[in-house]
Amino acid sequence: MIISTYQPFFAPFSAFFAKAYLSDMMIVLDDVQFPQRTTWITRNRFKNDQGILWITIPVWRKGLGLQKINEVEIDPEGNWRKKHMSSLKKSYANAPYLNEHLDFLDELFSFKFGKLLDLNMNIIHYLNKHLMIHKPLALQSDLGIKGKGSELLIKICLKTGASDYLAQKSAEKYLDKDLFSRAGIALHFFTPSSPVYPQLWGSFIHNLSALDLLFNCGPKSHEILFPKKGL
Repeated sequence: MIISTYQPFFAPFSAFFAKAYLSDMMIVLDDVQFPQRTTWITRNRFKNDQGILWITIPVWRKGLGLQKINEVEIDPEGNWRKKHMSSLKKSYANAPYLNEHLDFLDELFSFKFGKLLDLNMNIIHYLNKHLMIHKPLALQSDLGIKGKGSELLIKICLKTGASDYLAQKSAEKYLDKDLFSRAGIALHFFTPSSPVYPQLWGSFIHNLSALDLLFNCGPKSHEILFPKKGL
């Protein structure tokens, strides 16, 4: 069994789902430290007539010190939900498949999620379904595993009975290959592609949230992400 891991990014880009697709199971690392600086866990990129549109979820940080990702709470104050919804509707008004996902967006930005993790996982599960990636996701915290670096990843593999671990090529230098070898876990590396597809608003921008792909390409999104190889 091939296991992969990822932190619970907000509205992740396509590489997140490519990794899930190539795995038998993905473990979401929710019981690790929440970054103190700018992070993809709270924000991601979309597209509008000016180019890149940033959507950021405000969270409580001040006075809280180090937090685990699954402890981070959303700041409920202000009108950011209404603002984000308006921005997305305006930016994607001419996207062919936006209307099919408006109910989801309305629910997303009207329901007052307490924890950032719950909001992010709601989006991740939605994208998994509509990108037709039928691979299970599990939370690290549900496995009851703690640790850091390669040690944590090996514990996850052993707990799930996985013999193989899949990582992005860019992470290779951070992994202790000898430690994996001694644990009997085979390491595999891949470089995710960044497929080009029809977008609104001029020149193509790579690595936007996968929602951009879904709004523009709908049911063709899976085929665009994972094209069948010719004979």
